Amino acid sequence: MTKHVHAAATPSLNSGMEMSPEARARMRRREKDVFNYYDDMGPGKGNCTWGAGILAHKGICTKEELASTVSEPAVEAEFSRRVADAEAGVIRHVRKQKLPQDQFDVTYNAGAHGSRNVYTLVDTGRPAEAAGVIRTMTSTHVDGKRVLARGLISRRAEESAPFQAAARAAAVAKK
Repeated sequence: MTKHVHAAATPSLNSGMEMSPEARARMRRREKDVFNYYDDMGPGKGNCTWGAGILAHKGICTKEELASTVSEPAVEAEFSRRVADAEAGVIRHVRKQKLPQDQFDVTYNAGAHGSRNVYTLVDTGRPAEAAGVIRTMTSTHVDGKRVLARGLISRRAEESAPFQAAARAAAVAKK
């Protein structure tokens, strides 16, 4: 009988990190609290969203959803839950590169699935490429077509900045 021995996964160098209070406050300022469901690209367009920019599901809201309200505690609880999920995603996927706080604070923003390429680039020490990918994450789908979400342009520029700065610093250090 053959025994299979599995090596324990190497702990992430980012274990125990959390989004900074400053980043959390900045994110809350950027996303207004809305205490009902709404279509994020305007009535009948985009995706069904609620609270602090929380995606309910892809596609527009139903009439029932549009008529539903949500409470302030529900918005805060869901926002906190999603931040915790995103933090766990960064820790799980960025294991080899210890992130400074400013990079940890912005790495998660497209969600664990949407950020997979970014995680790989960051974890393999390629911050300039990670910054480039982050800056391109500015579209959504409306009526089955990919469209630019203009509100994401400045957000992605802000999120990519710590990686671009790290890449510039590394280039200067090589000289």
